[in-house]
Amino acid sequence: MNRIAGRWWPAALLPRPDGRQFSLFFVIAVLSFLACLAAIGALAAGRAADGWRQQLVGSATVVVRAQGLESPDAAAARAAETLAGIKGVVEARALEKSEADGLIARFLGPGPIPADLPTPRLVAVDLAAARPATTADLSRALAADGLDATVEDHSLWTAEIMRTGALARYVAFGLLALIVVATGAAVAFATRQGLAARRDLVEVLHLAGATDGFIARLFQARFARMAALAGSAGGAAAALAGAGLHQFGQGQTLAAILPITWTDLAAALPCPFVAALTAAVTAGMTARATLDRTP
Repeated sequence: MNRIAGRWWPAALLPRPDGRQFSLFFVIAVLSFLACLAAIGALAAGRAADGWRQQLVGSATVVVRAQGLESPDAAAARAAETLAGIKGVVEARALEKSEADGLIARFLGPGPIPADLPTPRLVAVDLAAARPATTADLSRALAADGLDATVEDHSLWTAEIMRTGALARYVAFGLLALIVVATGAAVAFATRQGLAARRDLVEVLHLAGATDGFIARLFQARFARMAALAGSAGGAAAALAGAGLHQFGQGQTLAAILPITWTDLAAALPCPFVAALTAAVTAGMTARATLDRTP
């Protein structure tokens, strides 16, 4: 029921949706799918970056170089024993030569590591969460014990991880903004085309006493309803895709890089509302602007 010139009219004023509007439905559904995937990916990437940062902040690596007649393994063991007694250190463990060789093998390329290569020994240090020992504390203890060692507190890697996590979030928000703009542009084009295709109907509505605002609200309601349905379809598809990545990515490299959880899928819930709001605002503004220019 629609009210025109003080009377209620029982029939729908706009014709039924045609093939062009079904095409718009598909476009909005695809854009909604991509937007929801970007949101889910941003949440997972932020969690991964925070997890890596916490692991690095709570640990340190000590590079030990043997001096004199002391063997590298003995120097590493002595460094681990020295560091284990420092306040703020939970555990200090000397890595085996095979473990140290495995860490540097990726930088030396394929092939075995030469047996006479003077590779340093490493000590992995786990720091206390409440009051961790500082790099200066570890360095002083090693120097007091006569050890030639360098402490790496992973601050460089921590800063890089934080920058990467922030960049991932900025990229996701940028993609969301671009998708919203693209959705608005598609709805604006469809609104102008719809008004042009129904020019005769618009003139009849004007003659019946309908205002430009009333006609604009007709298009606004139609596109908002269609965008809500398309957003629901796209959001549901994105949630299913995220669930698949979560379910089949367990124990794989993907789970470490993009640890999607079930709660991340809630990012798809606002999609129908955002799509409907974007379509309603764009269709209303475009219809009013187009009708104002129509003689």
